[in-house]
Amino acid sequence: MGYRRIRDELAMSHDIQANDKRILRICRSERIQSTIKWKPKGCTKADRNPDHVAKNYLNRDFHADSPNEKWLTDVTEFKYYIGIEVHKMYLSAILDLYDRRIVAYKISNRNDTPLVMDTFDEAVKLEPDAHPLFHSDRGFQYTSAQFHARLKKHHMRQSMSRVARCIDNGPMEGFWGILKREMYYGHRFTEREKLLSVITDYIDYYNNRRLQHKLNIMAPMAYHNQYMLAA
Repeated sequence: MGYRRIRDELAMSHDIQANDKRILRICRSERIQSTIKWKPKGCTKADRNPDHVAKNYLNRDFHADSPNEKWLTDVTEFKYYIGIEVHKMYLSAILDLYDRRIVAYKISNRNDTPLVMDTFDEAVKLEPDAHPLFHSDRGFQYTSAQFHARLKKHHMRQSMSRVARCIDNGPMEGFWGILKREMYYGHRFTEREKLLSVITDYIDYYNNRRLQHKLNIMAPMAYHNQYMLAA
């Protein structure tokens, strides 16, 4: 946690007011440092013969005026160790660009089409009236005819990043970076259930308690609920 987030947490959660310089000075004297950014490692597997490829309608316009206007999605990889054996776990998530909340997510041992389908079905179940612009990379799951049919059924327009342009899905990549810096990097997980629990707990924390400066120093769900109450 950097000094700006410490300042925000003190102000919003403990009613303690302090300026940036004071917090930074204390952090330096106590050798408190935020975790560093790591170069993202994607697990996208492109299909050589995709059934459907969409244009980049999002076009890096990461602003949304209301919830469920624009959704981003992706899959990321985690590892855990049993003895010398390396095992993998995959997290699929959908992020709303308005409030940056995680609308839905699923975790699986396999990076496959059912993982993505289950995530989408969960999001539609939670937000049955949502018809957002739906943006992803060109992973094989998203270019499948099966996935395109699902989007069409729920009246969602599909958008895709250009080839080798991770920045086209920037906020989603940003969420992966936040999640891994704050709960994964620097730890060695030796149990699947422990890693599963930590990921689940972190997403709950991110949605409900992690303050964001871009959201007027509110957590995603608080920002979302504020809009819904005013609507």
